[in-house]
Amino acid sequence: MTPEGEVTPEYVVRACDASLRRLGIHVIDLYLFHLRSFPLERATGIRDALEDLVAHGKIRFYGWSTDDVERARLFAEGRHCTAVEHCLNVLMDAPEMLDLCEAKRLGSVCRVPLLCGALTGRWGPDQKLPKADRRSDWFRDKGFVELLERADALRPFMTRGGRSFVQGALAWIWRRSPLAVPIPGFRTQDQVEELICAMAHGPMSEEDFGAVVRHEPAHP
Repeated sequence: MTPEGEVTPEYVVRACDASLRRLGIHVIDLYLFHLRSFPLERATGIRDALEDLVAHGKIRFYGWSTDDVERARLFAEGRHCTAVEHCLNVLMDAPEMLDLCEAKRLGSVCRVPLLCGALTGRWGPDQKLPKADRRSDWFRDKGFVELLERADALRPFMTRGGRSFVQGALAWIWRRSPLAVPIPGFRTQDQVEELICAMAHGPMSEEDFGAVVRHEPAHP
């Protein structure tokens, strides 16, 4: 990871050129700035550099991967800013960011839609993983165990209509905002097929969405 202090408009141009060389292409459709807490007072220069990249035909559109609404708002002032990547899932809503996306017609690219596996239905609070699996540390974290408990309480509503828990998690996001594009991870072919089949179910119904909202346990 490049230190934030070394990221300048000139660096962004060099990084884009390097990406184009590695990919063997001439233009990138969507170029996302991934330093989520980059200083706001320096961000205008980065945005202007991205606009220059558009002008030179190296990228078509750009956005910021950040959970901070003010940072996203600053980028949204750019003519070719078209998306913001941010955290969104059934246990971690982002109403202010979604309001900004709606107001500015930005695509909402949703990170951690399955919350690191907590919204897959495959893990429970008493889950045990081999010590060699670095995820085993998660289950010793009280906060993560609480997420699993909250997720399990929603299982009856997430899996209505023949959906798997994973498909319910994606369906919730699609109902939450028509601008939302979840980007779930996968490790196996079966998981890929499960994700593809989620599209056949489509967005969660208003009834099921309301049931999830009503039954989501209170949390700090």
